[in-house]
Amino acid sequence: MVRTETPHILAGFGVELEYMIVNRDSLDILPAADRLLAAAAGGEVVEEIDMGEIAWSNELALHLVELKTSGPVATLAGVADRFQEQVAGVNGLLAGIGARLMPTAMHPWMDPLRETRLWAHGSRVIYEAYNRIFGCQGHGWSNVQSTHLNLAFNGDEEFGRLHAAIRLLLPLLPALAASSPLVEGGASGLLDTRLDYYRANQRRVPSISGAVIPEQAYTRKDYEELILSRSYRDIAPFDPDGILQFEWLNSRGAIARFDRSAIEIRLLDIQECPRADLAVAAAIVAALRALVAERWQPFAAQAAVAVAPLAGLFLAAIRDAERTVIEDRDFLSLFGVTETLTAGELWQHLAEQTMAADDPYRSALEVILRQGPLGRRILRGVGSDFSHGKLREVYARLCDCLAAGEMFAG
Repeated sequence: MVRTETPHILAGFGVELEYMIVNRDSLDILPAADRLLAAAAGGEVVEEIDMGEIAWSNELALHLVELKTSGPVATLAGVADRFQEQVAGVNGLLAGIGARLMPTAMHPWMDPLRETRLWAHGSRVIYEAYNRIFGCQGHGWSNVQSTHLNLAFNGDEEFGRLHAAIRLLLPLLPALAASSPLVEGGASGLLDTRLDYYRANQRRVPSISGAVIPEQAYTRKDYEELILSRSYRDIAPFDPDGILQFEWLNSRGAIARFDRSAIEIRLLDIQECPRADLAVAAAIVAALRALVAERWQPFAAQAAVAVAPLAGLFLAAIRDAERTVIEDRDFLSLFGVTETLTAGELWQHLAEQTMAADDPYRSALEVILRQGPLGRRILRGVGSDFSHGKLREVYARLCDCLAAGEMFAG
């Protein structure tokens, strides 16, 4: 999200979507991102290629490809269509090697210790440092596909207001976006298994992720002192050359990117098609606009919420997603609610209160609100049959949804 003039709060957006490359028939992962990017670049292996409004790039693992907006966009309208066009382009190239893209945040039967192949081209020093310190062969590193949403701010005052509002929404995100209920061929017992791995994958240096919910930091100075400086200090014994000591080392659920004047939300599992991802993003942006405008409670009340209650709600939502019961009246009052609700009911309230009826993503969001997040619909589709054949059938349908730009009905 870099441009000459920094957009003001919630006036610029960046979206990043990560997909798995799989064998077209077996749906096993296929470490072929280098071949894909080389085909797109005319034969040379590259780490990123600009396809106009959307760019393609590599990720840590060789079976992943990321599609992302080439720069900040002023509106989310139309963005899903542009991503869908690129999905078609990627699938067209992958067809030549017997492969296709698979959505969702975790491959349902991948064995990462056996199957992971890390990106081994170009400037890979950062990946090598992560692998040396943490070991990047497990689920929390090589089997976690997400959507990242970057939200612009301009200056300290806007940063503080946006960060306070985002902190309140983070625990609620699995209720919309959970898409990872399966691991190694079975149900994990969690709707958002990716986030359970995410919160633990850097446990060797706990300050990098903290409690996932960011601390109460509402100025750049406070943020650097409370979060960044501590992370840099704690990683230093493992990273004497300072390779990882940059803002992106921070692995909280939302990270401040002062280098691009944006806050990046990282807690969104990727969905079945870009329209679903953008529907989730649109719901988040609408709710954030209301919070930043102090529609229900003033900034001071939002900023006063400590990490602990938000982190507790987050852990419950990893497990139960939209069925998470919220009884904290003080928390609910921040959204203008006075009675106990589930997280799904709270999102229904927020959508009704903040999104226009003719919002282009409203119909896709309604599927999520009525039928549950994708993880719930996947479990409904699988039923009690966790055989490999059944899982392959369900995930083949998900691949078809991605290719066609359609929502998945379990």
